[in-house]
Order: sequence, then C-alpha cells, then structure tokens
Amino acid sequence: MRPHTWQRCQFHLQLNAQAYVPRIDQRKLVAQRIRAIFNAPDKAEAERLLKQSVEFWTKDAPKLAEWAEENLPMGFSVFDLPQEYRARLRITNGLERINRELKRRTRVASIFPNTASCLRLVSALLAECDEEWMSGKIYLNLKG
Repeated sequence: MRPHTWQRCQFHLQLNAQAYVPRIDQRKLVAQRIRAIFNAPDKAEAERLLKQSVEFWTKDAPKLAEWAEENLPMGFSVFDLPQEYRARLRITNGLERINRELKRRTRVASIFPNTASCLRLVSALLAECDEEWMSGKIYLNLKG
C-alpha cells in the first residue's frame, strides 16, 4: 500500500517564506527563486534548485534557508502527478472554495441537535459538490 502524501499549497508556502526574509528589499528575489523551484519541470530539478537556494541563503538569511529546506519540499508532491494535473493541484483554491461553501451552509442551520445531523448536512453538501464537478464544469479539464 502506498503511503499518503501531502501537497501543501505552493502559494501559501511562498507567502510564509516572506516571514523569514531578513530585509524587505530581498523579498522579490526570494519570491522569484521559490517560484522557479515550484515551476521546475520535475521533482529532481525542484530539489536541485532548492538545494542551490538553501546554499545561497545560508550566509545572509540562515533562518530562511532552514525554513525552506524543511518546508518547501512539502509542495513537491504534485510532481508525482501527471503534468496536466499539476497547475490545478499545486494550490488549494478548490479546497478553500469547498470549505467556504460548507461554512456558509452550516451557518444557516446554526444549531445542530446532534453530531449525526451535522454530518448528514456536510455529507450531502460534499456529495452535491462532487456531482457538480463530475457533471458540470470539469475542474480537472485535460483539454483546456
């Protein structure tokens, strides 16, 4: 059985990195390097670029180098997927949209008599989302 892999949102990783940039004037260059890492054609190249960046940052931004070495690989799981899926699955927009919809719809109900009633509502909403994805606008459209 294959172990579960996690894909952290590459956009949020890039944002989080900014907290470790010691000088404001370095932020743009750090963001460019991280984008280059995530835009690599394959995992091996992303790992090579990460290693190169960590070496570059070690002297002037050691906290950034340490953070990047530990955290940026969490955004590499998408490289294990076919190329046509990567652009949509490297960020969490789809998941964030579902979470907003769940929050909006459960707030309407306000109070649930028990855990099972909440679970029934959430399950129905997720089934509805799945139906929309499967029959309506295709989220992972391979043609466009």
